[in-house]
Amino acid sequence: MQGYDPRMAFDDEVSRRYDAEDLRGDEEETAAFLAKLAQGGDALEFAIGTGRIALPLMQAGVRVDGIELSPDMLARLREKPGSDRVKVVEGDMTRVSTGRTYQLVYLVYNTIGNVITQDGQVECFANAARHLAEDGVFVLEVRVPVAHDWPGHQMVEAEKVEVSHVVLDVCRYDPLTQILDETHVHLGKDGVLFTPVRLRLAAPPEFDLMARIAGLRLRERWGGWNGEPFTADSWRHVSVYERA
Repeated sequence: MQGYDPRMAFDDEVSRRYDAEDLRGDEEETAAFLAKLAQGGDALEFAIGTGRIALPLMQAGVRVDGIELSPDMLARLREKPGSDRVKVVEGDMTRVSTGRTYQLVYLVYNTIGNVITQDGQVECFANAARHLAEDGVFVLEVRVPVAHDWPGHQMVEAEKVEVSHVVLDVCRYDPLTQILDETHVHLGKDGVLFTPVRLRLAAPPEFDLMARIAGLRLRERWGGWNGEPFTADSWRHVSVYERA
């Protein structure tokens, strides 16, 4: 994607629309799943964003810290009640440290894909491992990639069709680099708005190998936050890693 700047994906404009457009309705069940794994200990969220998961998880009784690269997303978090109890380090989740360990480290909603190199994704696993208590776990939620099956490795989808507003999802995938270039095109009476993002897609076995490199191993894998079995038909996976 020529001219792409990663800061575009979560800038001020995107952050102000984020909760309205990207809340999926599974926040409570996500928090319940994670709270059980925390076992009364503290949690660390990589890419904490606007607190979509961190704040419900705190309401479930888990103390949460965060790491966040985007100052705009962090500003939206700080506008919310209870966010003053969340300690956040601003920086790159592949390298930044909070200086302590946790019973639970988690990274959800395909966000590991924003790290667009394999080496960077391995570093993300390694940083998670560095933050884990001896018996802690790292939880990863990611869509199962299907872009390799698209005709011509590209796709246009109508995400929203309203009387005065249309949102198109325009994607092109490079199977050699595993990079997905995606732009959400908002068409409305006020004009046209583009929100681009670049992602590196990986399948579960590749993430399992990254875990091994980081000294972790797969403990369990689910098809969703309610403990759905992970099968060949699952559209996402919730993977739980522990120390090898």
